[in-house]
Amino acid sequence: MATVELSFTPLPAHVRTARLVATAVARRSGVEESLLDEVRLAVGEACSRAVESHQLYCPAEPVRLALTDLAGRFEVEVSDISAADAASHGSAAGHAGSAAAEPGAGRDNDLVDAPSLPVGLGIAVIESLADDVHISQTSAGTSIRMSWPSAGAHR
Repeated sequence: MATVELSFTPLPAHVRTARLVATAVARRSGVEESLLDEVRLAVGEACSRAVESHQLYCPAEPVRLALTDLAGRFEVEVSDISAADAASHGSAAGHAGSAAAEPGAGRDNDLVDAPSLPVGLGIAVIESLADDVHISQTSAGTSIRMSWPSAGAHR
């Protein structure tokens, strides 16, 4: 299956649409019916985190979602723009003095290797719902990649 890409304005109302699209693509990819709620909840949590970040740092930039079924795995990647990258997009980065921007503050290095990912219950929720989770942070932003087993069936 080709990758399904979705980008949306960072508004909480659009998170529901992202969850519905992810669930439909997961079902089509052959993810077991018993795992679809977990896909829906994990995607909703990751998208909510991205929306929150965008609303703070770059409200004009879209949140990006990529859904792929490859080699028996259904993978979802939610990407947002970092505060550092938001400044280069001309967005208000006046939040640089917040606790999350201070060295050592607002992060939980036991959960992820991302150096400035804010602490939150959301990451723990995502990790408990997805079969495999990888979180990466670059100068371009944060990416949460989640995957579940799929039958790889294309209906």
